[in-house]
Amino acid sequence: MTEVYMVRAFPMSEKGGNPAPIVLNADGMSSEEMRKIATHFGHESGFILTATNSDDSDFKFRFFVPHHEMEMCGHATIAALWVLRKEKKIKKSRLVIDTLSGQVNAIVPEIGAISVSQPVAIITEVDPEYIGEVLAVLGLKSSDLARPNMLNSCTSRIKTMIALKDASILHALEPDFEAMKNLCDKIGSTGLYPFASGNVPFLFHTRQFPRSSGYQEDAATGIAAAALSFSLLKWNMASLTDILCIRQGEAMGHPSEIGINFQKDDGEATGCWISGICEIDLPNVMVE
Repeated sequence: MTEVYMVRAFPMSEKGGNPAPIVLNADGMSSEEMRKIATHFGHESGFILTATNSDDSDFKFRFFVPHHEMEMCGHATIAALWVLRKEKKIKKSRLVIDTLSGQVNAIVPEIGAISVSQPVAIITEVDPEYIGEVLAVLGLKSSDLARPNMLNSCTSRIKTMIALKDASILHALEPDFEAMKNLCDKIGSTGLYPFASGNVPFLFHTRQFPRSSGYQEDAATGIAAAALSFSLLKWNMASLTDILCIRQGEAMGHPSEIGINFQKDDGEATGCWISGICEIDLPNVMVE
């Protein structure tokens, strides 16, 4: 039997946040056993293992969705660190975590929000010939766009940024999920990330429709929020000194809030921090 901590990452309310099943002691588990746990719960799941190179790293994390392993997951990383802190497995405030996406840094204070690092995004423009197809899959018109171009932005996985004029347009979206995978394959993306500016500065409402994860929509996506932050810089919708608030999951009834602030040196972005809180829903679950 495997003990699973049921964590909600980035919650804004009692029902908010993105569920992240977390296994504290995953050493010895096979990849298929991990994937089966993700399938059982239907959510991206995190697994905490002994660091591969203990001289450089403190822990190793692996992440699975029902269909496959993921290189990196922002919300499950913060959820796993939340469990480690709760169980008093952390002896310092700054950690290094091994992931398939590479090492990430973490700041884990004694209480409050936890932060994890992401690198500067690699950004390319979506080929204009596919914009009409993206609009069709999302049920949008070109007049709904706040920016005429779309960006593929990647800190760990490529997400497609689609700027909309209004949050009401965002929350009314009813995508064609049958066409989602084929479209994402064409544009080289792992998911569509439409967003709209909020009614206060530096607030952005978002939704995330993954290419092929075993579920249609995600309530909070840390790496997509990080990718968005660098797209906002490129579009001159944010600056390096801004602290961004990314809200997701509202249309699902699971409102979530992710904080983003930039790492910088000599006026240039060198990365960013994804920050947020979690809730652990007790009791823990035992899975065969």
